[in-house]
Amino acid sequence: MDASVADRRKRPDPDKAVSSRRARVSGIDRALEILDYLKAEAGPVGPYAIARALAMPLSTAYAIIEDLVAKDMLSRRPDGAVWIGPRLYHYGMAYARALDFLDVAIHEMQELSRIAGETSQVCGRDGDDMVVLAVADGPGHFRVSSRVGARVPLNWTASGRLLVGHLPETERIAIFRRASRASPTGRAETDPHVLARKSEIALAERLSIQHSESDFAVACIASPIRDRVGVCVATISVVAPEQKAMQNQKLLTGLVMTASERVEATLGWRDG
Repeated sequence: MDASVADRRKRPDPDKAVSSRRARVSGIDRALEILDYLKAEAGPVGPYAIARALAMPLSTAYAIIEDLVAKDMLSRRPDGAVWIGPRLYHYGMAYARALDFLDVAIHEMQELSRIAGETSQVCGRDGDDMVVLAVADGPGHFRVSSRVGARVPLNWTASGRLLVGHLPETERIAIFRRASRASPTGRAETDPHVLARKSEIALAERLSIQHSESDFAVACIASPIRDRVGVCVATISVVAPEQKAMQNQKLLTGLVMTASERVEATLGWRDG
């Protein structure tokens, strides 16, 4: 075979390369159209309505939505409608230092710590972990310490249950089945069905409490920070020695729930 012919066969076809790049850009553009549309609608929308609004072939819309759901960029509700997914919220949390949300949450967290006299924190979700986003140490000599960036499995913490409470039951079960780990104390629940039920109840009641599930003699009382459509984007909590938390549970519960409600109200996510 002529060497020049062999070389030509090895070289990539420039027209095919351009066509491939255009196809990728087109897919990205369509995904962004869907995300932009959901942002403008400010709530969950069904795939059919999305396709019709964007003049997009239904098969194309379904394919892109399925891909975005699989990548946690979108989350699917029980009725089939889709909304912004946890991966995008995590990206948003990384950017939140320049936005109002974290400023408001940190202010309330610091006030909570001052009034309660205990360590308080704001937590979010990153995949299968709960992540501490901000901490205010309590003023007392005997306090529970925490640190920004600390990560623990979702099933170990009061906040972890709240952070997935808004998801459909099948998603909650799948997450806990995949993410649950035995805790150092051996007291953290690991059954995905039990955790899924507790998660839903905790979010509905706006309260989650754990005693010695992740650390011995340590308790956490957490309340969700929910956006306009009910997604738990973060939590605010008090972390205290277990005995103190049990003695003052009614007081601490009221303070934590009031703090989360104030964050939502300040950001316009709830009335009052």
